[in-house]
Amino acid sequence: AVNRIAGFNPQEMANTVWAFATAGVTAETLFGTIAGAAANRIGDFNPQDLANTAWAFACIGWKHSDLFTVLGSTILERLDVLN
Repeated sequence: AVNRIAGFNPQEMANTVWAFATAGVTAETLFGTIAGAAANRIGDFNPQDLANTAWAFACIGWKHSDLFTVLGSTILERLDVLN
């Protein structure tokens, strides 16, 4: 499944980490792969994708600083459209 993540769109990435976090499952390889892919494609994420991704990684206590840096700056840039 991890090999398929490169083909995931932002919603699929966000939904995947949200589902695993909701279930309390920390799949390190999966989360690590999605963290890297999401950080590289964060500009394609809509507000819901950003929120779900941030929540999921925070919920499991993930320490992927690149992802949180990119999420934070993207959210700040889009504050006017986030509600």
